[in-house]
Amino acid sequence: MPAGRFDAVVAKDGGTHASLAAALAAAPERAARPFRILVRRGEWRERLRVTKPFIHLTGEGPGSVIVFDRSAGDPGPDGTPVGTFATATVTVAAADFRASNLTIANGFDYVGHMPKPDAEDRTGPSGSQAVALAVQEAADRALFEAVRIAGYQDTLFADAGRSLFRNCRVEGCVDFIFGAGRAVFEACEMVSRLRPGQAWNGYVAAPDTDVHQPFGLVFRSCRLTKEPGVAPQTVALGRPWRRTGTFPDGRYGNPDAVGAAAYLGCWMDDHIAADGWSAMGYNLKGGGRAMMQPEEARFYEFSSTGPGADASSPRRRRLTADRARAFATANVLDGWTPA
Repeated sequence: MPAGRFDAVVAKDGGTHASLAAALAAAPERAARPFRILVRRGEWRERLRVTKPFIHLTGEGPGSVIVFDRSAGDPGPDGTPVGTFATATVTVAAADFRASNLTIANGFDYVGHMPKPDAEDRTGPSGSQAVALAVQEAADRALFEAVRIAGYQDTLFADAGRSLFRNCRVEGCVDFIFGAGRAVFEACEMVSRLRPGQAWNGYVAAPDTDVHQPFGLVFRSCRLTKEPGVAPQTVALGRPWRRTGTFPDGRYGNPDAVGAAAYLGCWMDDHIAADGWSAMGYNLKGGGRAMMQPEEARFYEFSSTGPGADASSPRRRRLTADRARAFATANVLDGWTPA
């Protein structure tokens, strides 16, 4: 890949920069055109926060790896756990970001710190979340092509703006694609990872889409596959996340979070549960917990195929062909049509 096409080359030797952080620092604050960074093969153990627009990262294949291993239970400066939102290996917080032909991973040892099931959650309480990629805050029009995004719990946080994932591979087990943003996944592979020794292997999606936003996570012509050892009917397509927020009258689950997810023309292996979707707990105003049922969310399928595409459960709501057309990528991305 010719280096002359790029504004910066990150390499162990012979590049313009020895780290991605240094290359990002060299980018202009208010770019009028893309600042193109070539990421040479190798492991780049860095945590990155992209706050400048028009950053484009291009790797040399899956062997160009950006990885870190922070988890929600790690202590922060005051000694308290940092929480999920401070764990991402790469955080995109600016418009017009692009990444292609590389790997973004969180290397936290989830299997070695796997929570045990409890009465409410078959995958156990929080503490082992470890985000690989977060699309947050001022992010919008983020494009990912041929990117491997790897982790276990909470791998990909698509929480703001519009994002498009083409021909990507997302690996995880519990809620591994989650958030409130508009995100389209086209011809991607979602790989459910094994939770050794556990009867339940997790949930693909956990959207907490605002009720006033018509679309959330949309999977089009994707493949839902599994690692060896993942048993049949041990993964749900998703569950409705209602994250806790602070309001004038207290802290509780946001009542406007009514998750939206749709699988359109996707192939599903036999690890997908017959009921398709699961419930999820949230904090009530005034105290206590409740379960939000999938029927209360906006969860749909259209033209699913494969061993996991059982249509017999009433929980698996099917769209008609007319309704499915409303989920066209141009509609979900609200007029943004990347080349």
